Amino acid sequence: MQVTVLYFAWLRERIGQPREVVETGAITVADLVAELAARSEGHALAFADLTSLRVALDQELSDFAAPLAAAREVAFFPPMTGG
Repeated sequence: MQVTVLYFAWLRERIGQPREVVETGAITVADLVAELAARSEGHALAFADLTSLRVALDQELSDFAAPLAAAREVAFFPPMTGG
C-alpha cells in the first residue's frame, strides 16, 4: 500500500522534509512508525518518544493502535496547546 506521510513542527526539522510517499506493508500506525524509524537517524530521533506525538489518518485524529486500512494520508505532529 502506498501512503503519503506528513511531518509537522519539530518532526519536519528532524526528518528534513515535510512529506514523503512510502510503500508500506504496515497493518497499524505503530507498524508504520517502526518502518519509518528504521529509515534514517532523523526518523529514529523523530519517533523516539511516541508519547510526545499525535497522529491523524486522512485528517481524522487517531491513535497508534489504529489500523491503516485504506488510509491515504498519515500526519504526525506534536500535541497542540492553547492559551
